[in-house]
Amino acid sequence: MMTDNTRIISLIPSGTEILTALGLTDAIVGRSHECDFPSEIQNLPVCTQARLNSNAASREIHDKVNDLLQSALSIYQIRTDILEQLQPTHIITQDQCDVCAVSFGEVENALHTLTHASPQVISLQPDVLQDVWHDIARVAEIFNIDSTGVLERLQNRVKSIQDKTQAFTSADIPSIACIEWTEPLMSGANWIPELVTYAGGKPLFSSTGKPSAHLKWETFVNSNPDIIIFMPCGFDLIRTRTEAQQLAQHPQWQQLQAVKNGQVYITDGNSYFNRPGPRLADSLEILAEIIHPEIFQYGYQGKGWEKM
Repeated sequence: MMTDNTRIISLIPSGTEILTALGLTDAIVGRSHECDFPSEIQNLPVCTQARLNSNAASREIHDKVNDLLQSALSIYQIRTDILEQLQPTHIITQDQCDVCAVSFGEVENALHTLTHASPQVISLQPDVLQDVWHDIARVAEIFNIDSTGVLERLQNRVKSIQDKTQAFTSADIPSIACIEWTEPLMSGANWIPELVTYAGGKPLFSSTGKPSAHLKWETFVNSNPDIIIFMPCGFDLIRTRTEAQQLAQHPQWQQLQAVKNGQVYITDGNSYFNRPGPRLADSLEILAEIIHPEIFQYGYQGKGWEKM
């Protein structure tokens, strides 16, 4: 329950965004090194750090991640000294992906070192859009906040797009390749195929609710998608453009229908598609704007997405 003494540490960006959407910004006393939205939380103490260099090449990052996980090490470290100082009553983390943020197990281990606090741990584990709505409602309930208005606004934004696209014929639905990582090649998964479908596209390679899998180059080329959308995990528009341009050096790139038709796009995956929180509604609007610009214009071009 929310009280005057409530002190929340969020160790995952989507958790921070859920808290702020629910009006709990003033109760947040600490954040992860990746929590950067909204701007008013950026001056809060940082409670985590990464064991890898996020500026390294994609292949190097991928290999380092695998090395850490195979060594039974977390990719992220919790700064227990900061946790001790902040004395949180609640910690929000996740148990969905060891690569995305500090894991639930890592938080549990850190709590054993604390002497002045015994916070309640709230773990998020979303796989599909409905799970995100459930997480928002669950967090709200824990802090005795009414989430009805927040959820209605988000769900209405989704429904307004669905209402326009669900009547499309197959001829109106282009095939979409969402690229979550470039080296090795991986397709967007979990909630991404669901968002693509709602936006009036046909998702390739991944199934809703399933984790990302490696994608063979031959499979990618043979699918010959109508539209290619880059949304690498953790990368902004500038870094995504660099990654996309490197992939575009492949000899078969120019043969792809999407490339010939100028239907290749980059997005800010770090701010939108990779964060299972309130801004997945924004992510859906970005997809709708890219896939069906003749119907949808939300004004995200230049900040959420660009043509390659």
